[in-house]
Amino acid sequence: MADAIWIDRDEELAALALRLETFASIGVDTEFLRERTFFPKLCLLQIAAGGVVWCIDALRGGLEPLVPVLTAGATRKVIHAARQDLEAFYLTSKRVMGPIFDTQIAAGCIGLKPQIGYAELAQMLLGVTLSKNQTRTDWSRRPLRPEQLAYAADDVLYLVEIADRLSVRLGDLGREHWVAEDCAAVADAGLYDPDPELAWERLRGLEQLEPEPRARAKAVAVWRDRMARDRDLPRSWVLADAAILDIAHANPVSPAALGAVRGMPATFNTGFAASLFETLLEQSRLDPADRAPSRESRPNPAQKALIDRLIKIVDARAAELGVSGEILAPRGELKSIAMGKRDVHALSGWRRKEIGEALLACVPQAP
Repeated sequence: MADAIWIDRDEELAALALRLETFASIGVDTEFLRERTFFPKLCLLQIAAGGVVWCIDALRGGLEPLVPVLTAGATRKVIHAARQDLEAFYLTSKRVMGPIFDTQIAAGCIGLKPQIGYAELAQMLLGVTLSKNQTRTDWSRRPLRPEQLAYAADDVLYLVEIADRLSVRLGDLGREHWVAEDCAAVADAGLYDPDPELAWERLRGLEQLEPEPRARAKAVAVWRDRMARDRDLPRSWVLADAAILDIAHANPVSPAALGAVRGMPATFNTGFAASLFETLLEQSRLDPADRAPSRESRPNPAQKALIDRLIKIVDARAAELGVSGEILAPRGELKSIAMGKRDVHALSGWRRKEIGEALLACVPQAP
């Protein structure tokens, strides 16, 4: 295990920022908690450069001295499975870390399994065995024990070397642009600061509702998101997705009727019930803006046959490229394409050339 330099004072952060500016690439990882909160609570920021690891106590206060270097275009930030780390940093600093090189994305693009873990990648590329004995650590407790710091240090120590190995292979294959494009997409601020008014977009099953219950479900999803944010609670602790759909179907006419809806949690208090019922009343006075008929949630026989053809096209192309078909077009996207959607990753960017055009050529054109 690696040793780490512990940092918990502003003057140390400023000195570290100046030192990091001299490196072209640095490894970055975070440790955070979010099991009981809406927002991830950033506890620890680990940075590795030049064989040295620094563990920064993110609970002590702001990270402002480090923000310029962590967002500077001249310094590549190497992260494994970066999305949650970027979210935790963004919600702390309101800045997106970048440019990034995500080693999990890069590994998938050279033919390794798409969801490969950091420890497995370190073993495969470097022959290094990493401990997993602190995966359930409470990173908010202080002081951290030496074994916790060593574990956190190991999580970043090998990132730059792994990235360098992956970059060589990407260059040999001519796929650097694959990784650059996918990493840029992950570093989109919109992913980490979504509009609460669009909270309904994450609600599965919405398209299958008729216009009026669909409008109720949208309103309830927005209400839930605001409540969860205001109280810093997980969305599901306020109201489960299934309960939102139950409410949309039931159309309760009073707070008491709302409480009787199937799926409502026993812990749903009267204040929440009154607030939610008021939201439903306000929504009932509006004409649903989305009057599109409900859509089938399951493909019909012709669409099922088309999905099978699309899967064969993806599998054949993936075999040619030596990558997982999931990298090119996940099964869910193929179902969406067969059912008429075109706003999917498989039909844009580098995937358009590699697989998207072949998929579209197989899809019957609308009259």
